[in-house]
This record gives sequence, C-alpha cells and structure tokens, in this order.
Amino acid sequence: MATLFAASESSIMVDGEAIDGVRAIEYRFQQQRSNVYALGSTERVGMVSGGQTVEGRLRVASTSGKLNGLSGPFQVIATLRHTGADNKTKTMTVTFDECYLTDKSFGIETNGHGEALYSFSAVRLREEISEA
Repeated sequence: MATLFAASESSIMVDGEAIDGVRAIEYRFQQQRSNVYALGSTERVGMVSGGQTVEGRLRVASTSGKLNGLSGPFQVIATLRHTGADNKTKTMTVTFDECYLTDKSFGIETNGHGEALYSFSAVRLREEISEA
C-alpha cells in the first residue's frame, strides 16, 4: 500500500532554516544510461550508467527572504511525514546537497495571492525512509 505524505505534517529547511509558506516541492533525478551490445548482435547484453542530474523546484506563497538571498551553494532538506491510523509515523527525509539557484519566477492571479517558484540544481540527492 502506498504511503501518502501529508503537506500539513511535512517541512522544508534550507541551510538549517525552516522555510515558511512552502506550497509545493518537486524534484527530478535523471541518470544517463547507455546500452551495451554483444559483437554481431542486436540484443542488449548490459547497460552502462553515466552522469546524474538532480533538479528541484520550491513553490512558496508570496516570497521567501531566505531563498531570495541565496548566492552560493546551499542544502535543502525536505522532511515528508505521514501519521497512519495506527499512530505510527512514516518519515522520508530527502536531502539535496550543494544546491545552486538556477531560476526564480513570480506570479499573481486575480483574487489570489502571489507565488514565487524557485528552481535549483543539486550535486546529489539522498532519500531515507524511517518509521516510528
């Protein structure tokens, strides 16, 4: 059965400081792959792994002074939680190391509020799942 992490129980920290107003976090991990073929054959016999790319985005209500002030490498830690009916809490900690801000945009809609979208790249991604 799938674990549904709750936004109301989860938190995002940048360089150890909690970020208020986070509406969403998205990330994508990609790894280059190349097929290996046997001589004289069209069937794949193996696969070679190459470079990795980690990209993420944080959507924040209005704006974030902490994220606006970033100029060098930083770390993002997303702590995603779910408390089940049995009162056991599952936690997935997603850590993005050596991040750099790559893009920032802002939008506001009629009868709505502003949202800033911060895009970043990271050297590595670590995911750890625990249950308490």
